[in-house]
Amino acid sequence: MSLPPGFLDELRTRSSLSQVVGRKVIWDARKSNQGKGDMWAPCPFHQEKSASFHVDDRKGFYYCFGCHAKGDAISFVRETENVGFMEAVEILAREAGMPMPERDPQAQQKADKRSQLVEIMEQAVKFFRLQLNTGAAAEARAYLERRGLEGAALERWEIGYAPDQWQGLWDYLKAKNVEDQLILDAGLAKPSTKGGKPYDTFRGRIIYPIRDARGRAIAFGGRAMDPNDNAKYLNSPETELFDKGRSLYNQGPARTAAGKGQSLIVAEGYMDVIALASAGFEASVAPLGTAITESQLQMLWRIAPEPIIALDGDTAGLRAAMRLIDLALPLLEAGQSLRFAIMPAGKDPDDLLREQGAPALQKLLDDAMPMVRLLWQRETEGRVFDSPERKAALDKALRSKIMTIKDPSIRSHYGQEIKDLRWQLFRPQPGPRNTAKGRGGWQKPPAAARATTKSSLLAAAEDPASTDHLREAVILAVLASCPEVIEEFEGGIEQMRCNDPFHRELRHVLLCNMGMSADGLREQISQSLGEGALENLLSQRHVAIVPCIRTPGDLDKTRMTVAEELAKLQSAQGLDAEIAEAVEDLGGVADEGLTWRLSEAAKAADMARRSGQEDRAEYDVADNGAVLSRDERRRLDDLLGQIKIEKPRKR
Repeated sequence: MSLPPGFLDELRTRSSLSQVVGRKVIWDARKSNQGKGDMWAPCPFHQEKSASFHVDDRKGFYYCFGCHAKGDAISFVRETENVGFMEAVEILAREAGMPMPERDPQAQQKADKRSQLVEIMEQAVKFFRLQLNTGAAAEARAYLERRGLEGAALERWEIGYAPDQWQGLWDYLKAKNVEDQLILDAGLAKPSTKGGKPYDTFRGRIIYPIRDARGRAIAFGGRAMDPNDNAKYLNSPETELFDKGRSLYNQGPARTAAGKGQSLIVAEGYMDVIALASAGFEASVAPLGTAITESQLQMLWRIAPEPIIALDGDTAGLRAAMRLIDLALPLLEAGQSLRFAIMPAGKDPDDLLREQGAPALQKLLDDAMPMVRLLWQRETEGRVFDSPERKAALDKALRSKIMTIKDPSIRSHYGQEIKDLRWQLFRPQPGPRNTAKGRGGWQKPPAAARATTKSSLLAAAEDPASTDHLREAVILAVLASCPEVIEEFEGGIEQMRCNDPFHRELRHVLLCNMGMSADGLREQISQSLGEGALENLLSQRHVAIVPCIRTPGDLDKTRMTVAEELAKLQSAQGLDAEIAEAVEDLGGVADEGLTWRLSEAAKAADMARRSGQEDRAEYDVADNGAVLSRDERRRLDDLLGQIKIEKPRKR
């Protein structure tokens, strides 16, 4: 309907936004100034502890500095009550004592009918509740008792019973002078195809009333008591009141509990929600006999920014979770996502609570995985990626899913997370053979070591492992100071051994935040590794003397430093692999190929030492760029001394 000019302005003037909002929040007394209409509270639209939700009562607007929700009194009522525009206006007008303008006859008639249907549904609730106390419902009461539902729980959830009669509810409503068509339109009865009286929709079932966000009974769910019934669970048909794709079981109470800080949990059925709420998890809802729809997903996000999907640990539950991923990806926004708590195999939340109690369920909720991890699990679980083609197929599948994300920032972060998970799956495994330069493959020879390293502390380390540690520290520090070049060296960074846990963690942060600004990366490192972690690394003497650390910002000098240090690391690792393979082969008589490889390495070291390309006192340089410590040189000489050459036999 159209509203007369000025009506909404007067409504906003008469409505105190702080009073409207105050029903849903607890004001922060320290930050709020009621005299000036300047009010602050934790946001009712997303879970937080700080008071970032601001209400300017004089201007009549609210804004959240966390989730960026904003609007006026009408939009606040719409979002929190899950109602349409006109219903929100009606609610505010009623509170402000303003009469609503006259509606056109058709609209008024439709509103009147909805009110009648709501009244009929409430009468049906009473009928079913009364029937649960009859002798015919003995089996139903016994079942509910076995499920742990008695007295107060039955009252709270208004659980009832539909007698196994064709016209039980029909006759009850007709005795109260309810019109036939209204009973049919409420979905409580169905017309007979044989010309007889309409018959009840629910017969021989335990009844669960379904209420909307405003607490109005709009539908029923029924569980069959007959094990041979074709439908174990049955919902009301869709009516003017009930759209199952736009409704959630326990929506109103769950929204209130979520507003008080509880995590929003999405279970599969009525009994799961009842069991969860009874165990203290009151912010629990369930879709109504169908997979979660886009409308339901938006409703969930209006209640909480990151609902936890707690699905049954069976094939159907996992399949539902996987379908939900595809639905949710295009709808993701900053701070708005899903987490998944998969129940143990064959269990639902109700089973877990009865068998192991609330702490076991709480642990599952605490460990709920973010959606990106479940996406990765879906695409990789049970599959073997032992060929380039299979790896490429995985990349293609993941890329196609990530590209459905509309928000560019979220899409970028998903890409980084997937890249990190992929690296963990396909990273080179430690061991002498896997760290070697490879058999049958060609690798560009690393650059030779430069004379500028003579004065570095790197040239003072006797132990090769210490040398690698120092070089890794330089590489990681340089990249942390100049993240613009990280992506250029991604492959080399991934192949670094990083035996030091700190180096491994820092490398992980760098690879996961490629493309981030230097300041943003520093903040991320502080959050992940602790305050001062990066500063401690940069202050180490062998790092602080590096030119591009002393004067950061020179990209060419940064690239040269990283390339140089990576080349030295890779060549040293190649030499270690050769020595390790030789030791492994020395179990018997060595062949000429092994002897030749080691002798050539020794000759190269001798030539480098004689040429004076590196510090003669401490280091040798092989022709492949490997920096050899005196200890490594001694190992080569010892190996050559052990080898007895056996000439190949003639065949």
